[in-house]
Amino acid sequence: MEKVTIATVADRAGVSRQTVSNVINSPDMVREETRERVRAAIEELGYRVNQAARQMRTGRSRLIAVRIEPVSDGIKGSVLDRFLHGLTDAAALKGYRVMLYTAADDADEIATYDNLLSAYELDAFVLTSTHHGDPRTSWLAERQVPFVTFGRPWGAPDTHAWVDVDNAAGTRAATEHLLANGHRRIGFLGWPAGSGVGDARRAGWRETLDAAGADGPDAAVIDGVEAGATAAAELLTEPEPPTALVCASDSLALGAMRMLRTVVGFDDTAVARAVGLTSVSQPLPEAAARCMDLLVELLDGRAPETPARLLLTPSLVLRQTA
Repeated sequence: MEKVTIATVADRAGVSRQTVSNVINSPDMVREETRERVRAAIEELGYRVNQAARQMRTGRSRLIAVRIEPVSDGIKGSVLDRFLHGLTDAAALKGYRVMLYTAADDADEIATYDNLLSAYELDAFVLTSTHHGDPRTSWLAERQVPFVTFGRPWGAPDTHAWVDVDNAAGTRAATEHLLANGHRRIGFLGWPAGSGVGDARRAGWRETLDAAGADGPDAAVIDGVEAGATAAAELLTEPEPPTALVCASDSLALGAMRMLRTVVGFDDTAVARAVGLTSVSQPLPEAAARCMDLLVELLDGRAPETPARLLLTPSLVLRQTA
């Protein structure tokens, strides 16, 4: 069988060998129509890139790394799973591969960075679950390791590129929907103060109630279905109990549904879809694609002097519970 080369692909696609090389190594340089034609030829011919040769030529492994979150209740974890799926797809379109690793906490993750950078020629990292006092970004920046984050710095200086979802906008949309349906006592189930994401979700609910002249109690608990049920039951013992609840996660909302009919969750998980829970949906595929866009800009030396900050708007998915 004749060996398939870049020249073979170029002939099949009707382009130059340089164009094929650009599609493989720097796809952003090529028009979308041409990229798709070249990729179709690569697929039809079964062409396989010699990774070692490409790394020698470009100085890059085209390998990025991202952490898998620790197993939780099987509900919250599915959110990051969808982001990772989107990141893998977006990376493949730009000619990159994704390496997954695990870490128990920040210190363990930083130790993993050190090990991975010693063992592999990684091009960059994508960080998730950013939080107040996050030491990971400074560790990478001090060593000039390229990275972007899915999540803003939360109180730290904006010295790196990030993509995040506007969490306050999500709970704002949920609360506005409940107000429009006649509810004036709308409660909130969230997490203990100090979580950047949780604080933003609580703020969206509170600010919307205040603007409407409405009110409602709130509770702060560790995320989980049972915690949601217990907290909802306690809020319903208030002298003026809420008639609806906005929750910081689908896990809390699933618990709250045992106690109250009108409930809105956050994250639009598969479980929410299965049980008919109205929930706020994060644009995770778009977030993953934008992370890859920023990372490729950074690696190509095209990143703006001021790091990019992209805040994406979530949407409210209406179902039976609200």
